Amino acid sequence: MRFLPGNLSPFYVLPICAAALCLLLAGCGRESAGAGARGAAVPVQVAQASRQSVPLVEQSVGSVQALRRVEVRAQVDGVVQAVHFQEGQSVQSGDLLATLDRRPFENALAIARAQLASARAELAIAQQDAARYRELGTKSVVSAELLGQFLAKEETALAKVHAQEAAVANAELDLGYTEIRAPIAGRTGQRLLHEGTLVKARDAASTLVTIQQIAPIAVAYGVPERVLGTLQAAQAAGPVAVSCTTHDMTPRTLHGVLEFVDNTVDPTTGMVTLKAVFPNEDQALWPGRFVEVRTELGRDPAALVVPTASVMPGQKGSQIFVVKADQTVELRPVQPVRSFEGLTLLGGNVVREGETVVTDGQLRLVPGVRVEIRTLDGAPAARKP
Repeated sequence: MRFLPGNLSPFYVLPICAAALCLLLAGCGRESAGAGARGAAVPVQVAQASRQSVPLVEQSVGSVQALRRVEVRAQVDGVVQAVHFQEGQSVQSGDLLATLDRRPFENALAIARAQLASARAELAIAQQDAARYRELGTKSVVSAELLGQFLAKEETALAKVHAQEAAVANAELDLGYTEIRAPIAGRTGQRLLHEGTLVKARDAASTLVTIQQIAPIAVAYGVPERVLGTLQAAQAAGPVAVSCTTHDMTPRTLHGVLEFVDNTVDPTTGMVTLKAVFPNEDQALWPGRFVEVRTELGRDPAALVVPTASVMPGQKGSQIFVVKADQTVELRPVQPVRSFEGLTLLGGNVVREGETVVTDGQLRLVPGVRVEIRTLDGAPAARKP
């Protein structure tokens, strides 16, 4: 094996050269950083911390629920003769959904009417007999016992007529039940029964379709018990505004009103169940999906806010670069309370109203470096006289 002068193998020379190159680059980096700190200013974009009237919002995750949900079932036994709706169709209350075979019920109604006619005929005879024996009783021609028997027959015949009238009414009702109609307005789901199916009255297995009312629609969610007092105060002041945001290819924010606060706190989670109602006229909300919910509990008239882009994550929490009067930056830890509409509300007094914070260019900054404030188009900002 050949050796280089000084008995150094190439396998030893290469690491030494790489280490020397790293030291050289590090030295250049320190010189560059030092030069930046001493002279060249780092271009940044900035904004001012300000106090604004902002809503007090409690954020939650909610699930969309139909305002009303009905499983449509037959109320009489029978065979499905025809189905009159399409799956996913919007229906109104009273719309015809399906019909059962009417013939058995028409026959039952005819029998009930015939029995009613017979009962009425028997009543007429009983009334005539009772009237005759009542007249004879006034003349003491018949005994009181015999008169009582005929009067009882009259009452029995009258009761039979009433019973048969009720039987006719029931038969008419059953015949009407052969037309299965929508009990509520809403949207139909999957068709579960088809023509020719034998259905049983009030049997869960005989569900024809499920209808859900989705306009308006409800969103159920929970809030921690710590906000219950604030929530009750907001309710006392008027309707509580609630908004929700969908999670899809084109997120949308919809606005509704709080309608329900549960009467108990879940002891296992410390949460209170709420329900808000949304018009949902364009059906952007769909039962079963999850949405972000924001409940407005009031307003903070003088909240300190900064652009959300100015708040950076750090090893010890959130932090922000503040531009001082000498155009150098200072790194300060901050306490974000919540973010909304591109702004972040800060707690504590770490940043004061009117101070300038860096919103773009933070990755090139270190505490103490000088900055040059630029506008959105990249041009230097005009200095205040």
